[in-house]
Parts: sequence; structure tokens; C-alpha cells
Amino acid sequence: MSGLAIGLLIALAVIVIALILLYRFGTKLQKRQEDAQSQMQANSQVVTMLVIDKKRLKLADSGLPKIVMEQTPKYARRSKLPIVKVKIGPKIMSMICDEKIFDLVPVKKEVKATVSGIYIMDVKGIRGGLEAAPEKKKGFFKRMSLKAQKKVDELNAEAKKK
Repeated sequence: MSGLAIGLLIALAVIVIALILLYRFGTKLQKRQEDAQSQMQANSQVVTMLVIDKKRLKLADSGLPKIVMEQTPKYARRSKLPIVKVKIGPKIMSMICDEKIFDLVPVKKEVKATVSGIYIMDVKGIRGGLEAAPEKKKGFFKRMSLKAQKKVDELNAEAKKK
């Protein structure tokens, strides 16, 4: 065998081993996340709150308790989190919101939220329901793919007519 073939076989073996390790690591992380999610669901409670403000802030600027900052891994401290400032009863506090529902949270309105600790998991409107999240501006590739799909649909419709 030539040196090139041996080098390619070694590179292929390294890539296969790396993929196997990534797969195992990913399944382990997925199990951990599912366990944490089920634990949060078990500890959740419905609370009525007034949403004062919502922003995406770094952990240091968020105003969360010191214990939260200490327990957060160092690599995650620099990332921005969806933070919601709420008033629950007489107390004003900052809470972390689920990324999926952050756009649905209305500002300066009273809502019923499913809360687990300082994490907002779900939001329901009290008076009049929630407003739909505003549509984000579509990116260049998204617009082009929609145009291409539209053309394909038109061509298929013309082909069916013939």
C-alpha cells in the first residue's frame, strides 16, 4: 500500500472513532436533559405575575442571585439569556424564561405562568389572551428558498393541467 492510502485509512479510522464518541456523549446529554425537564415539570407551579420588562442579558448583568452565577459553568456565563423582570405579589424579581416562549411573553401585562424555581416554563394570558409573536424579517436564503419553492409549485401545477 502506498503512503497516501495508509494516511487516508488512518484519517478515516479517527473520524469514525470521533463520530462514535460524539454519538455516545450526545445520548448521555440528552438523557440528562430529559431527566432535568421531568424534574422541573414535577416541581412546577402556576403563578400570577405582572411582567415589567424582558431582555436578553448576560448572566452577570441579569440581576439573578449570586448562587445562580456560582452554579453556572464558566463557558455559559458569557452567553446571553432571556431574562424577564416580573412582579409576583409585592416582590419584584428577575427570572429566566424558556427560549421558546420568550417572544410570546407580553410586556406590562398580567399573565399566568408555569414556574419552576426562577425558570418560566410556560405563559398564559389572563385578560384577552396572548398576542401572537411578531414575525421576524426573513433572511436572504429563506426568501430565495421560498421563491424557488413557489416556482416549483407553479411548474407542478402547470404540468398537472396539461
